[in-house]
Amino acid sequence: MTLMKNPSHPGEVLEELFLEPLGMSPIALAKRLHVPRTRIERLVKGQTSLSVDTAMRLERFFGQTVEFWMNLQRAYDIARARETTDLSDIEPLSAA
Repeated sequence: MTLMKNPSHPGEVLEELFLEPLGMSPIALAKRLHVPRTRIERLVKGQTSLSVDTAMRLERFFGQTVEFWMNLQRAYDIARARETTDLSDIEPLSAA
């Protein structure tokens, strides 16, 4: 399995594929999800990670599975970690 080299932040996906086509603001979505407006605003700006709680609320509201939303976050996190984590001093285990 290969991962995208530069996956989008889940907030970017939320904004571009869901909110913009509906003409819905992050504040309006936050009200519909019963969460603080700052949670969705910060998510859309890429300032915070997507929580499982928010993913469950998005699943209920939009119909996309919680796994869909969490996989976006996972792919984003792995891509960022690959860019910033130095593993060069770790010797791979050799088969005997």
